[in-house]
Amino acid sequence: MSFRGFIDDLRKNGRLTEIDRPVSKEYEAPILAHENKGPVFFGNINGSKAIMNLLGSREELGAMLGVPKEEIIQRLADITPDGEVVIVKDSPTKEVVIEEKDVDLFKLPIMKHFEKDGGEGYITAGIVVSEYDGEKNASIHRLMVVDKNTLAARLVPPRHTYVIHKKASEKGEKLPVAIVLGADPVITYASTTRVPLSKEFEYAAALRGAPVELFECANGIKVPHAEYVLEGYLDPDERVPEGPFVDITGTYDHIRPEPVIKITRIYHRIDPIYHGILPAGAEHLLMMGVPYEPKIYKAVGEVTTVSNVVLTEGGCCYLHAVVQIKKQTEGDAKNAMMAAFAAHTSLKHVVVVDEDIDIFNPDDVEFAIATRVKGDMDTMIITNVRGSSLDPRGAPDGTTSKVGVDATKVLAHKEDFERAKFPELKK
Repeated sequence: MSFRGFIDDLRKNGRLTEIDRPVSKEYEAPILAHENKGPVFFGNINGSKAIMNLLGSREELGAMLGVPKEEIIQRLADITPDGEVVIVKDSPTKEVVIEEKDVDLFKLPIMKHFEKDGGEGYITAGIVVSEYDGEKNASIHRLMVVDKNTLAARLVPPRHTYVIHKKASEKGEKLPVAIVLGADPVITYASTTRVPLSKEFEYAAALRGAPVELFECANGIKVPHAEYVLEGYLDPDERVPEGPFVDITGTYDHIRPEPVIKITRIYHRIDPIYHGILPAGAEHLLMMGVPYEPKIYKAVGEVTTVSNVVLTEGGCCYLHAVVQIKKQTEGDAKNAMMAAFAAHTSLKHVVVVDEDIDIFNPDDVEFAIATRVKGDMDTMIITNVRGSSLDPRGAPDGTTSKVGVDATKVLAHKEDFERAKFPELKK
């Protein structure tokens, strides 16, 4: 599957909204993407093509992986980062090459999304590929446009790009990078996962069931075929204020001093298609949250029989989990809670349910809480533990309180919780 191939499939299957009229990259395109929910293709954003909400639902994620949405977790849990990566000499990405003197980020359909956005817009779907001293990484970072050839990159400690940049900076060296936009959606997804250092493209190859081809940029960084590649370097010393930026909670993240990327060359296809992720939109939430679901699934599977896991959209696909288990003994649910909190330390609330509850249906989960929870016996509160820096209710030192809810049947009286069913009518 290629980026354009995935878009063609969306179009053929009637899942793509297409807007051909001229649309502004400042606020208008993001507002339309928010209103349309599903994948939206813009034929003319300030003269360029773009798509948003590309992977904006579990149905689209399932289509990308070739499974129904209910089986995404099992598919991801079974994959190891050992696929094949092949180095090739050329790429359609190099159809157009813009050299340093002509680099102008303002000519790209880089969007401003919300009224208090920092900078001159944000690249939100850019895979930053870096390499230093034999260590490689590919991960999505928000990138604020500072001027026509400068971006501010939010690097979160202690994640891999931050660590690699720190090593280069300590030696006073520039860190070569390449920013990939519009790659195979499987590759974009793989860059959001928590796999071992240097293994993102191998993981993508395993997911797609076919080798990932990489070509070499002029600065030595190897990247996959894409619509755009922005080549440059992370400066060892220069910092600028980055933000405000709307993160997954739909609230503004803090302004911080962050390193800058100088863009020295741009490659792109003829008539390229820009990929934008709407901050706090469904695609952003799923790309942030779904990679953690296999981690929780595996961890819970070590303490009880786990059936499924979902990080809910109402919980920003990050702070709330519903864990479905096949309960064997009393206490299984509390063990599942503790395993989930350990696997994803940003989790704030976990609800554990039985197999008869549809974890993708908020009403069904609420039903389980309403009919199977006794507050003084079935809730677990853990205080003063590490939470998420994105939680507006978290303490300044990063700590919070966490709540686990056992919404499973009492095994000794499970017949009291049996859900009524209609009989099958005779035909």
